Amino acid sequence: MKTLKIGWAGLGNMGTPMALNILKAGYELTVYNRNKNKEQELTTAGAISANSLKELSSHCDVVFTMLSDDGAVKSVYDENEGLLSGAKPGMLLIDMSTVAPETSRFLAAKCKIKQVAFIDAPVSGSVQPAKDGKLIILTGAEIADFEKAKPILGALGKLALHLGPVGAGSSAKVAINYLLGVNIQALAETVLFAEQNGISKEDMLTIINEGACGNGIIKLKTPAILADNYPPAFALKYIVKDLKLAKGAGLKSPLSEPLLNTFEAAAADGLGEEDLMAVIKYLRK
Repeated sequence: MKTLKIGWAGLGNMGTPMALNILKAGYELTVYNRNKNKEQELTTAGAISANSLKELSSHCDVVFTMLSDDGAVKSVYDENEGLLSGAKPGMLLIDMSTVAPETSRFLAAKCKIKQVAFIDAPVSGSVQPAKDGKLIILTGAEIADFEKAKPILGALGKLALHLGPVGAGSSAKVAINYLLGVNIQALAETVLFAEQNGISKEDMLTIINEGACGNGIIKLKTPAILADNYPPAFALKYIVKDLKLAKGAGLKSPLSEPLLNTFEAAAADGLGEEDLMAVIKYLRK
């Protein structure tokens, strides 16, 4: 058993497999989730359950958070019985949520008051890379804090990049998710345009994937398009959130506004809980 005591708050589709990889790497792991049923897979695998966020942070040397949005992250850190209420000087808090760069800097300032180090470390990759420990981890941190965290991050991803001070990880994440949104909408439009002109989706996807225009995300989404079935590896509602974060961080490119409008409309049309590739169903109408 490795000596650092690790904590984890936020056990959703991404958080649970990531936390399991911490256990597999040999760390003592304590978990907290408001819905205790979501802790069961971890506690069965050997994790300890904390009764509160305060207890979690007081028991651990390093605590990870993986939560849905800025409001949830701020609440978990800064509420009366939140992580900072039990934090000890010298410990390390690592937020892996996709939030605004300004939110990461806000959390870092709160941590500094408590003499606690903070890293923003969102990830590029969805559920399967999380299970496989092959995420790309985008960090903003003091270099000494990054070096301390790097061995633990190695249990979660194939690559951990130090991109600059706190906020840099979040900036990189909203940028890469903008590209994700562009890729997905362009793929949907291309397949639908080809079908309108008598080219089957099977043939069009073969042309894309066997040529220079093919890429990892297109190959990943091809089976879903062929089956016209979109279970949420990355729910469409979250790309709406992330495109809004990019807009809030200053994105004003020509494609950004219509892209956000399309995904917002698709979510309003009832597709928010499906995979973001389900935007093709909205565009087909």
